[in-house]
Amino acid sequence: MERQTIVEEIGRARLALEAREDERSEDDRAERSNRAGAKAQNSSKRTLDPEVSDKVPRRRFSPKYKLKILREADRCKKSGEIGSLLRREGLFSSILATWRRQRETGELGGLAGGKRGRKTASSDKLVAENKRLRRETQRLARKLERAEIIIDIQKKASALLGIPLNSPDNDEND
Repeated sequence: MERQTIVEEIGRARLALEAREDERSEDDRAERSNRAGAKAQNSSKRTLDPEVSDKVPRRRFSPKYKLKILREADRCKKSGEIGSLLRREGLFSSILATWRRQRETGELGGLAGGKRGRKTASSDKLVAENKRLRRETQRLARKLERAEIIIDIQKKASALLGIPLNSPDNDEND
């Protein structure tokens, strides 16, 4: 066989393998279909490169797919059924164990659509409000302390000068 026909045959085999793996995550399927469309357009213009790329893109699985595989694994009763499931899907047993742990802790379904990373919006607002209230409390405490000192000085001055101070009961009679 000629080199070009071998390369084309390898390209067709890759496309057939990718078409068979339709249960992967939605992102992977979209990426695969884009690549397949680009390969189909470019196959007439140039030959496919038989070289293996240096870095394989990391696979991502949707929570829906993970739950489906976990349900299938839970239904496996006979010896070797889980192994054949994992081989068919191209997965490792460690991934299955991780997904089971995530399902038990509730991470698998509940956080599926959430953003990863630090949650800044609500916690930063609370921290800022807390700091503001603490500063205001300290300011008011200093103001109260000054007012108490002034009242003490007024009491002492009125006692020295012999001016009687009105008690709260006497204020209403004046």
